[in-house]
Formats: sequence, structure tokens, C-alpha cells
Amino acid sequence: MPAPTPREALTEGLADAVGFVLGALAGWQVGRLLGFDALAPGAFDVRSGIGVAFVMLGCGAGKWAANRWRAGRANRR
Repeated sequence: MPAPTPREALTEGLADAVGFVLGALAGWQVGRLLGFDALAPGAFDVRSGIGVAFVMLGCGAGKWAANRWRAGRANRR
């Protein structure tokens, strides 16, 4: 497999970063809507831990979506 061009490497890195951050924000908001706020003030408890799990799931979903987006762009070429 040939080395990626600088443009391809930049696109891959930015897509991963944007997907990761937007996924984390989406997971945090879904958790908040369901009553599991990862950043709630006070002591860390089970509800906060479940909120952290929502954030982590959002990170993974965002990264997956970024990979799908890049694969779709590659197939159109």
C-alpha cells in the first residue's frame, strides 16, 4: 500500500478529530437528556459513571462515522 499523500493524511486526521469530538459532545448531551451527566457537580457516583460511558460511546460512534465518511469519499473517486 503506497504512503498517503499529505492531503489524504490531513483529511484523515481532521475527520477523525472532528468525528471524535462531535461524537463525544453528542454522547454527553444524550446522557444529560437521560439524566446521566458526566460533568455534574458533586461527588462522582454511578449516574456520573454512566454519563462517562455515554461520552465514550459517542466518541466511538463519531470516529466510526468519520471512517464511513472517508470510505464513501474514496469510493466516489
